[in-house]
Amino acid sequence: MKTDKLDNGTLETWTIDEVEQAVKDEKIVLIDVRTPAEYMMEHIEGALLMPMSFFKPGALPTQDGKQIVFHCGSGVRSEKVAKGFLEAGNDKVAHMEGGFGAWKKAEKCYVGTDMATGAPKRFNNK
Repeated sequence: MKTDKLDNGTLETWTIDEVEQAVKDEKIVLIDVRTPAEYMMEHIEGALLMPMSFFKPGALPTQDGKQIVFHCGSGVRSEKVAKGFLEAGNDKVAHMEGGFGAWKKAEKCYVGTDMATGAPKRFNNK
């Protein structure tokens, strides 16, 4: 995990392995900031959707019990949203390095669309 102290708070950048373990241990709220269409086609199981275009920091849960970790396709949008979260008065947040692209490249489990049936399907389910 990389930690950056910014003027308005702490921004953590988590690796995909750290996020995967935290999801398994139910220690984080993973928030996908991609578009609804991107999420519908494929997403990390358990991730909540709050697209960057509709981002409202006040609508998010507090981090009293679980830390919030944002992710997107590559890490660019999630870092912008994380910084916006800090600008809204929160003191700490995280995002996933490399985004969903890195998640898939590392062959982590995700939910996608079975193109033959249109139904959800687990991929890389080890």
